[in-house]
Amino acid sequence: MQTLSRRAFVKQAGMCVALGELLLSTRNIVHADPLGLPIGCQTWPVRSMIAEDFPGTLRKLSAAGFQSIEMCSPVGYAGSGFAGLRKYSGKELSSIIQDAGLTCISSHFALNELRKDQDASIAWAKDMGMTQMLVASLGGPKNPTMDDVKRAAEEYNKIGERAAAAGIVQGLHNEVFECSSVDGQRTYDLLFQLLDPKFVKFQFQVSTISEGFDAAEYFTKYPGRFISMHVQGWSATTRTIVPVGQGTLDWKRIFTAAKIGGIRNYFVEMDLAMMAASVPYLHQLQV
Repeated sequence: MQTLSRRAFVKQAGMCVALGELLLSTRNIVHADPLGLPIGCQTWPVRSMIAEDFPGTLRKLSAAGFQSIEMCSPVGYAGSGFAGLRKYSGKELSSIIQDAGLTCISSHFALNELRKDQDASIAWAKDMGMTQMLVASLGGPKNPTMDDVKRAAEEYNKIGERAAAAGIVQGLHNEVFECSSVDGQRTYDLLFQLLDPKFVKFQFQVSTISEGFDAAEYFTKYPGRFISMHVQGWSATTRTIVPVGQGTLDWKRIFTAAKIGGIRNYFVEMDLAMMAASVPYLHQLQV
């Protein structure tokens, strides 16, 4: 048995006391939970932890107050810490997630993964019990032409149509390509025109406020076109990511508009300490 030094023991004891105080304070909160949805988190920020101990990481997320997670595909995100999960079947992964007291109906997939074998990705998602499949970006050039955007949208419409035929909602996140512009128009707005709402929904990245993309404005501008969002706090003063409820974002405004946008779930996505610090605020937020 490994022995602890006095300093290590005191440090560990202090951490346990702090965690206990956090859990007690959370227990006394009247849980409002905006939109009546489970508080979720994306697994990307804890990918290094997942690579070492998937079940243990899930237990930590559950202990932090999260009720659902959004996965990253072990195939498309193999090089980012998820490769070790390929040893499990979808049903086995789902069982591990449930054992930690969590649910999972959504995952990110690499676009190339869907290009190569979308059927296999759909089969894994259904094996997991998922109903939503997302890609982070359509991956076009940094300075696209209108033809680039049209080609990307045409390809993704086909991907969305195949997913819909299997009973899966295909969604699009907004990263670098989606935040670009063509002839003075945002690529993101062009995609709302070009992507078929029958086959493709959108997942909004709240932190793109740093580039002028306002979540509430988009939810209101495109009602019913969204399925979920990635949630980060933001300070306009320091221009940095902060825990949800801190900083300068009006979360009542965002979640109220999310009803119009069609949001069905949301996932906090920051480093683990900031994600955990966001939970008490979300529990008491009434919209």
